[in-house]
This record gives sequence, structure tokens and C-alpha cells, in this order.
Amino acid sequence: MRENMLDLLADNPIIAAVKDEDGLQKVVQSNCQLVFILFGNICNIGQIVAQVKAAGKVAFVDIDLVEGTSNREIVVDFMRKNTETDGIISSKPSIVRAAKMKGFYTIHRFFLIDSMSYHNLPKQVAASKTDCVEILPGCMPKVLGWVQDAISQPVIASGLVCDKEDVLTALKAGAVAISSTSPDVWDNI
Repeated sequence: MRENMLDLLADNPIIAAVKDEDGLQKVVQSNCQLVFILFGNICNIGQIVAQVKAAGKVAFVDIDLVEGTSNREIVVDFMRKNTETDGIISSKPSIVRAAKMKGFYTIHRFFLIDSMSYHNLPKQVAASKTDCVEILPGCMPKVLGWVQDAISQPVIASGLVCDKEDVLTALKAGAVAISSTSPDVWDNI
């Protein structure tokens, strides 16, 4: 799946991120092939993933945002046994590493808020052994370039990517894809 995922990202650089039921209904009708699920709970996450999969899309779950789960690795086992999730997103290296060991495609999410978080990034990526890195906010082209120089994993720009200019700037800075919760970005770029 790892090689196929890189091809899928190259062919579909706009990733739809959904944070509520309204977004979920819109994403199943969208042209986006990749979906980041940023909401749900332990009782409904399987159903949310199933709706995305039924629409013929690839489903990634940000496990940190699923209510009722812990930051323990057992949540990865739960996702493997109870959902059709293709990939796991987390800001926690231990969760990313556990997800990779269970065969999920992994995305390690980073909030770059200062130089300390930036300088810590390569060490965290090495610890998680992630397939891909997600950088928030994604509207910082200079920082996206720095990240691209510091690690070997593909970079996804997310957060505050609101319009065509943001998308093109992030892709030009080296991101392989962008993620946005805006339906206008999903289908109008």
C-alpha cells in the first residue's frame, strides 16, 4: 500500500478533511479520493469509516481526535479489528509506530509553533518511523521547505489552507499534498 499511497497522493494532492457529520455528507459526494476523518467516537468511528469506504474513498483516521480512546497503543488494535481504516494519523510517535506495525499507512502530525518544535521534528520522525508527515499550519511555505530538507518522508500541508493560492504555494514549497476541511478547496482547485 505504501507505494500505491504515494502514487495516490501524487494523482490526488487535495485531501478532504472532515470534522463533523455535515462534512462527512459532503465528502462522500466530492471528487476527493483521500479523506482524513477528524471526528467520531469509539461507538461510531466504524460507521463513519464505512461511509467513506462505501463512497470508494481511502479513509485515514486521526486517532487522537476519536472520543473515548486513550493514547495507548490498544486503540490501534481496536481500529484494525473494528474498522476498515486504511491509515492512522497521530501526533504521538508511539501510536504511529504501533499503527505501522499493524500494517496501517501512517501519518505523523506535527504542530509547528516555534523553533523548538521544528528542531524536535527529525527526532520524532525517526522514533515513529512514519510513512508521511503532516505539518500544521500548512500555509507556511518557508517552513515547509525547511521540513522537506530535514526529513526524507513526504510532507502534507494542513491547517489554514483555505484557497487556491494556499494550495499552490504549499505544493510549490514541496508538499506532496494538502489537507483542508473546506469543500470549496476540495472540488474547486
